This record gives sequence, C-alpha cells and structure tokens, in this order.
Amino acid sequence: MTQLKLRQMPLEERTDSRGRTAARMVAAASGGWKVALVKILALAIVDAIALYAVLVLASVGDWVVVGVIVIVTAAVNVIYFRRGGLPAKYLAPGLIFLAIFQIFVVLYSGYVAFTNYGTGHNSTKEDAIQALILQSQQRVEDSPGYPVTVLENFGEIGLLLTTPEGDALLGRDGEVAEEVDARIEGGRAVALDGWNSLDFAGVVANQNRVTQMTVLLSEGGEDGSLRTQDGNTAYLYTSRFIYEPDRDVMVDTASGETFSDVGTGAFTSEAGKELMPGWKVDVGFANFERAFGEPTIREPLLAVTVWTFAFALISVASTFLLGLVLALVFNDPRMRSRSYYRVVMILPYAFPGFLSALVWSGLLNQEFGFINVVFLGGAEVPWLTNEWLAKFSILFVNLWLGFPYMFLVTTGALQSIPGELTEAAQMDGATPFQAFRLIKMPLLLVSVAPLLISSFAFNFNNFNLIYMLTRGGPRDITADVNVGATDILISMVYKVAFVGSDRDYGLASAFAIIIFVIVGTISVIAFRRTKTLEELN
Repeated sequence: MTQLKLRQMPLEERTDSRGRTAARMVAAASGGWKVALVKILALAIVDAIALYAVLVLASVGDWVVVGVIVIVTAAVNVIYFRRGGLPAKYLAPGLIFLAIFQIFVVLYSGYVAFTNYGTGHNSTKEDAIQALILQSQQRVEDSPGYPVTVLENFGEIGLLLTTPEGDALLGRDGEVAEEVDARIEGGRAVALDGWNSLDFAGVVANQNRVTQMTVLLSEGGEDGSLRTQDGNTAYLYTSRFIYEPDRDVMVDTASGETFSDVGTGAFTSEAGKELMPGWKVDVGFANFERAFGEPTIREPLLAVTVWTFAFALISVASTFLLGLVLALVFNDPRMRSRSYYRVVMILPYAFPGFLSALVWSGLLNQEFGFINVVFLGGAEVPWLTNEWLAKFSILFVNLWLGFPYMFLVTTGALQSIPGELTEAAQMDGATPFQAFRLIKMPLLLVSVAPLLISSFAFNFNNFNLIYMLTRGGPRDITADVNVGATDILISMVYKVAFVGSDRDYGLASAFAIIIFVIVGTISVIAFRRTKTLEELN
C-alpha cells in the first residue's frame, strides 16, 4: 500500500517524502547509539558497584549475599542487553527496590524477633571476647615504658613504638603491633617511610584518638597491649579476664571465677552473673514468651493494646461523624458561600501532621501554653503530663487533624448520590431524617467503608501524633520496658528499640509481628463485612 501511494504521488512529492523518511532514519540511528551508550554506561556503573560489594562481602565470608548480588547483577545485564523484553526492562528496577526495601526488611524484622539482638548482644562471639579483654585492661605495675612517636597517614593515626630491646613496632588501634624498619635517633624510633611524624601540636590536635588507641602484642590480646596517656610513652596493660578456648570459658584472674557459654549469648557464672557485652544468638520464641509471660511486660503491653484500639476507634468515629455533619451542612444548596467555608474546613489537613502536632504541643504546655495562659487565666492544667488529660488532648488534636479528610470524603460521596432518590422518598412521605438514614447512609457507607478501614489502620499506627505531642508519656515506672500512658503499640515498639540505653531489637520485632497480626486480622474481617454491605445494597 505504501509503495502504491508513492507511485500515485507526483515526482516532486515522492522525492520530498523519501527525503523526509531518510532524515527520520538518520535521526533514529543517531539517537539509537546515544541511547545505547547511556545504557552501557549505566550498566557499567551498576556492575562496578556490584563488583565492589562482592569483594567486600567475600572478604568477610558472607557468601549468601555474594551469590544473591551476582545472580541479580547477571539478570539485570541479560534483561537490558538483549533485544525485546520491554516489560521486563520496566519491571526490573521496581522489583529490585521492592525486594530490598520491603521484602528484605519484613523478613529481617521477622528473623530479629527470634534472636536476642539488642544492647550488649549486637555482634559475634569473637568480637565479644575481644571487647571483654580490652575493656578490662589494667596497667601493669612497674612495666617498662615504650617511647612513642605519633604517626599519621591520610587521616589514619598510628603509634611508632620503641621496645626496651631497641626494636621498632608500628601499632594501629585494635591490631597486633608489627615490627618495622624505622629511623632511630637517640634510642628512639622517630620516623617511618610512608608516614608523617606529628609534632606536639599535631599530637594535641589528635589527643582523644591517641589516648584511646589500644595496640595488641598478640592475637586476641592475651599477652596484653600498649596504651599511652600523653602521646610520649606507652605502657603495658593486661586484661583482668583471660579466655581459654579449649574450655570455652572466660576466667576472672582477680577472683578466679569462671564464666561459661550457656547458650544465652553471654558468658555466665554458676551464680548467674553475666559478662557484658555478649553476642547475638537465636532464642526461638523467647521474646514472645517474655511479651506474654512476664507480668512487668505483659501488663503494660495489654494496657497499650487496649489504648491503641480505643484511640483508633474513637479517632475514626469522631472524625467521621464531625466530617459527615459538616459535609451535610455545606452540601445544602441553601447555604451561601459554601466554597469559601469548605476551604476553611480543609486548612488543618493542608498542614503537615507532625508540624501541627508540635504546634499543639506548645499550645497545651502546662506552664506557658497559649491555652492555659490566655484561655484559662494562667492556670497550670497538665494537658500533656496527666494520664487522662493527655489521652483527651491526643484525641482532641487528632480530631482537629482528621476531620477535614472525612469532610472531603463524605462530601464527594454525598454529591455522587442521585438527588432523585431523596425526592422520591420524600414524595412517599419519608422525613428528611428517614431519607438520610434509610437511603443516603447505606449508600454512603458502601463507598466510605474501605476508607474508614484504612483510617483505622492509619490511626492504629499513628506514630507522628503520639510522639510529637506527648512522646508516649507520662512514663510507666513499674514496667520493665520503656512505655508510657499514651503510647500506642507502634510508639512502644520504637521506644523499646531505639530510645534509652537498654535497647532490645528482638523484643521490639516481636511486638511488630504482633501488631502485623492484629491489623491484618482486623482488615480481613472488616473488608469481608464491607463486601457483605455491598451485596446487601
């Protein structure tokens, strides 16, 4: 057909058409090699990053992750270098990011729930042994001094040590000292090739790093280590604890007490005393047993769960009712300037929630808050520090933040209901309230019910409001975990995992799994009820 059309064209038009076609082909070819070049460069960057990651992970023996990276990188290269397969080219980045930031996070959190991972148990057994030996070091009385020259190389600090026999040692923090060929003047090693010797000002500028350095004399630190307090002379330090690998025990040389590995992730004596730090081990369902078995954890967890349900339900009900009432009022055609009022109604929704919560935190301050100072004449009402007033304040602020959303949703739903239905009901003798209750409300719930469920799930995990307004306080001092009277489950999980000096990631992950089960169960039941509601209508 194309050839026939070309033959039917005049000669000049056919020449112009062929010229334009040739120009398009040249442009496409030039654009094609540019796209190919960009693709090759992008894949080269991806491969270089993957190669670096493989080398680093292989050096520490993490072969499972190495295998995953190699397989994924090979798949990416195959997808983008072969012809065709356009859907895979678009899906591959999304699937990779989904696996990294969603699936991996969920699976790892689930794994942590079955470990003792937390403060004092966040590394390996080998690291714990070395830390115990280094942390319990004491200076040996009458130990010989080792003259020190502080060295620097591209930001790294080293100690050039001179032994009593006159040999030179290069020491790095936490590593075994190695014998080197250094320049010695007056019986003191003063310079080493490849390193810069620091003067007094340079030593003072790096004083903290120098005084905190520990140079080992043997692997594991059994023979002691060298430390300096002035950057001029180092002395021998030995550890109070000695590790005996044959018996797999840690011995206290001062008391003779023996600490064994009993499987709890810490060296433990027969009397039950533990040496910290420990290491991470699998503990099975121990975190769940603590959550439901220990009264000092179970009772706060139960109280927080009840308050979380109450907070979510009351928040959804109050915001929906207020939003519905306002939508009915401003949906009345007799109301003048409705558009301006609607703009005013949605203003709280236009501001970031966390910022609004911070503003309300200042307004409700007991000593200088605007509410107490202006409205209550200087009365010091503890809006955020009293248990029940704090809960009321949270519900009130959440109502102020949440009703604009429900107002918008219900306004749209009401406007989608045909007016003929209400008119027909009124002609049949129904009152306006009966028409609303029997006609509008059921139709409204069909479209709004899924949004109510999502609003419940959102408020069930409304971390921003709780943490910005009260930080979960006031604190429950009887609990063994960091929890307060206004904490909901998600803020409790955050505080157990990240707030305070005693952080328990394993227990926090167990709480997170409990939250997932609760929210998932409620969502399934609620959506089934919503489907039933749709079938009835």
